[in-house]
Amino acid sequence: VQLQASGGGLVQPGGSLRLSCAASGRSIRTYAMAWFRQALGKEREFVAAIHRSGGTAYVDMVKGRFTISRNNGENKVYLQMNSLKPEDTAVYYCAAQDGVILSNLRHSGYNNWGQGTQVTVSS
Repeated sequence: VQLQASGGGLVQPGGSLRLSCAASGRSIRTYAMAWFRQALGKEREFVAAIHRSGGTAYVDMVKGRFTISRNNGENKVYLQMNSLKPEDTAVYYCAAQDGVILSNLRHSGYNNWGQGTQVTVSS
């Protein structure tokens, strides 16, 4: 499956952005889909994931602010980001993996990656 992320940009603190990840090549219906991010000089970190069943997982620092969702019919995954903070600044990547069990959403290896989209939160 090929993944294409979009929707990044420059936003002021407290603002919102919606990232999209469009998949092609295969249906994502059976895939767990995830968002990761990598800030300058830091390691890539897990942000959120959604299981094929609709179950979700989030890193603590985005809980209550970010929402991951999926539209299998459109073969897309979204990340709605609200109340953005400067520390959310990073390149955001979408990822996909088939056969992930719900309890392992956050720690599963993801083998399919899209290119990143830059999110910058600054006044």
